[in-house]
Amino acid sequence: MRTTLRSLLWRTALAAGLVCAVGLLPWLAHTDPALTVLKARSADRDPDPRVLADIRAQLGLDEGPLTLLGRWLAGLPRGDAGRSWLNGTDVTPAVLDALGASLLLMTAALAVAAVTAALVTAGTLGGGPAGLRRAAAAHRRRGGSGTAVLAALPEFLTASLLATVVGVQLGWLPALGWYGPRWTILPALALGLPAGAVLGRLLDDLLPAALAEPWARAAAARGLPRRRIARQAVRRCLPALLPNTSLFVVGMTGGAVAVEQVFDIPGLGRTTLQAALAQDLPVLQAGTLALLLLAAAATALAHLASRLLTGPALRDGALPTLHPPAPPARTALPLVYGGALAAVVALGLPRDPLAVDTGARLHPPSLPHPFGTDALGRDVLARVAQGALDTLLLAVSIGAAALLAGVLLGLAPRLSGPLADTVNAVPPVLVALLVTAVHGGGATTPALAVLAVAWAPLATHTSALLRQERATTHLAATRALGAGRAHLLRRVLLPAVLPSVARHALLRLPGTALALASLSFLGLGAQPPSPEWGLLLAENQPYAERAPWTVLAPAAALALLGALAVGAAAGVRLPRRRRARAQLPLPRTEYAA
Repeated sequence: MRTTLRSLLWRTALAAGLVCAVGLLPWLAHTDPALTVLKARSADRDPDPRVLADIRAQLGLDEGPLTLLGRWLAGLPRGDAGRSWLNGTDVTPAVLDALGASLLLMTAALAVAAVTAALVTAGTLGGGPAGLRRAAAAHRRRGGSGTAVLAALPEFLTASLLATVVGVQLGWLPALGWYGPRWTILPALALGLPAGAVLGRLLDDLLPAALAEPWARAAAARGLPRRRIARQAVRRCLPALLPNTSLFVVGMTGGAVAVEQVFDIPGLGRTTLQAALAQDLPVLQAGTLALLLLAAAATALAHLASRLLTGPALRDGALPTLHPPAPPARTALPLVYGGALAAVVALGLPRDPLAVDTGARLHPPSLPHPFGTDALGRDVLARVAQGALDTLLLAVSIGAAALLAGVLLGLAPRLSGPLADTVNAVPPVLVALLVTAVHGGGATTPALAVLAVAWAPLATHTSALLRQERATTHLAATRALGAGRAHLLRRVLLPAVLPSVARHALLRLPGTALALASLSFLGLGAQPPSPEWGLLLAENQPYAERAPWTVLAPAAALALLGALAVGAAAGVRLPRRRRARAQLPLPRTEYAA
């Protein structure tokens, strides 16, 4: 009870601090909110001092930020979140409507993600306990390359292709608007496919160990159907994945800005983005508070479901380990992917990525331009190769820092759990604006903004795996033989969970590269004509139908990076002999003997 109360107080303090930081955003960034509101209302109107004075008087800006924040907080118990600074409408109904649209889209996306995860794990589950060795060997050899490619596809690119091909050219489904269930299918596919690929890959990483447990072998020996064994194996692995699933729920609700923009969906992510750019503080604060409440509810449900699935075994320490020693994968696929990526970089580096040739606009791939040209006649191969250097180096650095921070914070779940939920509830663009306000603009701003949120899923994954591993029988036996906490952490717990978390971090590497360039495109970092991969995708998106090679080339590079990262992750395993010695130390009396 005391622990729950402390966690609730810590979560409340974090939420209050975030809402206050959002309310002070214009003053932290040293900008004039009256000028920003004027530009949002009428971009062509001159900033006359009298007009700005009228706006300040109308919004009460002269009273100071603390007075405005206190007035807004005082109205919350009555359900009054104030009025929009842009159009003067009530904030509460608008935010609730946007939240309803986002929740409907999130529910449909979760259904797509569940189907995608089922397809990803079908090969492992199909073998069952009888074919476990064969399934596990194939699992390590293929390394999840197809899953990595799917997870590396940018959401806004997938949304644009679905809207153009399925919605416009084929006319099978509506591509714009939000008028009924049929309008949710395409955006749900754009959101659910990458999320399902990541969740399916994480689940597929645990299934071989679950299918090797005694209960699965006994069930197969008794002739129980494979479908029933597979269902129980998924249930056995779900408690380790439910915390990350709750992060996906919140991320698909508030972070689906690009998809909502492409399909013109009045969701919460798009609403908070517009409010953040226009500094419409009442809407921004209400949207952030709604996401924080959703994060708290999703986390509570995930913990409750995890306890129900594990039952008393988690309390009694009666679980088998899901991280047995395994040899590293022996596959040449990472070498193939790495060689292909290196070849693209080597061929494109000697070319000029900034040379403009208006007479060669949107030319298809040819011998002089193997990847074609863009809307300004620039060589796409040169821009992809040049952008690979900065993008990959920065993404790898952020990924390593996020992995280190995630593992360290994951060791203290009472501290990191509410913090990860709070960070994950903030839309990426708002994080970038807060980082810019505190740190200032520059080339490092996107890196700091991405790093500020990249550690959260890794810390959550670490905490969930450690919670399961602490309840294993071999840990209780090792503790009974005299092992202390430091020995258990260093020789048993960390060696068990680190490979899985490292593979998770590598799976997110392409998304990190894309998030960096996407924030730069929003004006919070590098600007055109920089050849960053995300900028290439965003700049060439309007020409995807006429010149698909302009987006396929950087998208293929991202997919190749994802396949390379996950293929290399298959070799992140602890040697079998070391793990076996580490789990069963002798008692001190036998040491003396």
